[in-house]
Amino acid sequence: MESIVDILRERGFIKQTVYEDELKEKLATQSGVPFYVGFDPTADSLHVGHFLALMAMGHLQRAGLKPIVLLGGGTAMVGDPSARSDMRPLMTKETINHNVACFKKQMSRFFSFEGENAAVLVNNGDWLLDLNYVDFIRDIGRFFSVNKMLTAECFKARMEKGLSFLEFNYMLMQAYDFLVLFQKYGCLLECGGDDQWSNILAGADLIRRKEQKSAFAMTFTLLTTSEGVKMGKTQKGALWLDKEKTPPYDFYQYFRNVQDADVETCLRLLTLIPTEEILELVRFKDERINRAKERLAFEVTKIIHGEEEAQTAQKQAQSAFSGGDEILEKTVTKAEADSVASVLVALKLAPSKGEAKRLIQSNAVIINETPVTDFAAKLSDADVINGFIIHKGKKNHIKVTVV
Repeated sequence: MESIVDILRERGFIKQTVYEDELKEKLATQSGVPFYVGFDPTADSLHVGHFLALMAMGHLQRAGLKPIVLLGGGTAMVGDPSARSDMRPLMTKETINHNVACFKKQMSRFFSFEGENAAVLVNNGDWLLDLNYVDFIRDIGRFFSVNKMLTAECFKARMEKGLSFLEFNYMLMQAYDFLVLFQKYGCLLECGGDDQWSNILAGADLIRRKEQKSAFAMTFTLLTTSEGVKMGKTQKGALWLDKEKTPPYDFYQYFRNVQDADVETCLRLLTLIPTEEILELVRFKDERINRAKERLAFEVTKIIHGEEEAQTAQKQAQSAFSGGDEILEKTVTKAEADSVASVLVALKLAPSKGEAKRLIQSNAVIINETPVTDFAAKLSDADVINGFIIHKGKKNHIKVTVV
């Protein structure tokens, strides 16, 4: 029987592993092997950067493994220095607890908290916040070489500007999380993004050295474009899984408009479509690739927001291109409708009046069927009274009502 490790590798999830052959043997002979992924609650919503790890967790659970979701109520008090050139802002306990509650609601779309291998949700604040520091550095710190730690990728970017001792502790804390979960739940595997490789490997190494038992590490590829740029960044900021932060239509449109070269990767990583069907969808490299993009956008929106929201977003997108009645609808105030430029800013189609001017001058803005060429252009009385459709480029089409 094909190993789940091989399945994840085939779909493109796995970046690095340690003791992989031994891990495969464990999974083949032992059912319900617990694994964990950690999420520091630094915002009140998960974003598309978390999407890939959540999908991988779903695959692992369906293969019989038991997910442990570790929410970093303790580690978020310090801040992970990985992939950072500066220190993260320190957060209050109240903010962290609020963010933890928000995360819980979003994760149930990816894996189940019920059944034989139900996911378990834990908070490392339960054991980190009351640690005795002297006991900790005697029991855990003695297993870590400072010289080796300084070679870790997660610290290299910080060395020029200065790495605080506060952040230097992060690797020990994350490794200790793995040890606690090993002792309490029998957790054998830690997974996470590849930018966490040094921290994850440190945890597996701590268990092997301290407990003299097997422990494994696996990292997932980061969600990037074919050019190596992180996906999920838009003009409006991050692509959030909370529909109040990123509406389902915007979420749908983001994936509907990914580059041709990224469609197959996204289908493999962010949907449950079988590999054979994916290969058929991306077989054509001409305009027929748009069918694959529409399928991708629908499937990822369905996973995050449900089928009804995905169908609505799909109809809105199709109507925008076909001139149908269904289209994304928004309102602006009379003050915001002072000019076309003001409308662009109010609808967040442009971050500033300066950007609105650039869009208008580049012939990227149309009101109903009329191109806007004058930066100072005003809406007509009929548009103010009856509403209008504003088009920005080929991808943004909004029906606007003035209130």
